[in-house]
Amino acid sequence: MRGNMMLEPLNGETRLFPIVGDPIKYVKSPERLTRGFAARGRNAICVPMQVAEGALAAAMEGFNAIPNIDGLLITMPHKFAAFDYCATSSGTSKLFGVVSVMRRNADDTWHGDMLDGLAFVKAQKDQGAQPDGAKVLLLGAGGAGSAIAVALLDAGVRELIVYDINQDRANTLVELLNERGDRRIRVGPADPVGCNMVCNATSMGMADDDPLPVNPVLFKSSMFIGDVIAGHGETALLKVARDAGCGTANGDQMVEAIQEIMLDFMLASRTV
Repeated sequence: MRGNMMLEPLNGETRLFPIVGDPIKYVKSPERLTRGFAARGRNAICVPMQVAEGALAAAMEGFNAIPNIDGLLITMPHKFAAFDYCATSSGTSKLFGVVSVMRRNADDTWHGDMLDGLAFVKAQKDQGAQPDGAKVLLLGAGGAGSAIAVALLDAGVRELIVYDINQDRANTLVELLNERGDRRIRVGPADPVGCNMVCNATSMGMADDDPLPVNPVLFKSSMFIGDVIAGHGETALLKVARDAGCGTANGDQMVEAIQEIMLDFMLASRTV
């Protein structure tokens, strides 16, 4: 019944906000964002679209030609590639060349922003984490991980250790933020010993046979473990963390945390 009620206002004036990614079947934003539009009195809907890696250019050509598409949600693996289609962008997006959301400017070009970091940190806090003054291990230095690094630093962490299986990517992130003047961040191993928080910003956990991104034997009940993986409920990482007595926050809670922020972004007045 709820789904039918959400579809009732659909008509020729409905504004479209596709979410693009690969895989797309796990995303939760279409229902949540569509309900959010309705709550704000907007005739709009978020539509999931499977866009394979390498196919973004063709998809963007189509989006550019459809005038009732007002915004886009960008998920893996397109967050870096989508930045190239933005005529304007936020400071965080420019810093890393990455976006998680895009909206039309007044001249029909695209404006991009990266909201993953704000959403992730909000979800951690909502579930009881205390990043202010914490020593944090961040697993993953990709698009989401980079934004999470900035948000964690802005939240007051004492020390941020970054690990990525691609060490060059981890080094690039740390060097970039060091150049920004922040010396609380460094590259390190995937070792949570002595940390207050462990944050998984990798894709490990999306497949049932994925290995854990960190050795759970090293978890202590005083640690807080967060995961970006959404659509899977409690991932294997979070299950072992909970079994160890740790506080946890999952990707679905991150998605929930971002909804109002995302609505504000998508519905902002066109200024360019």
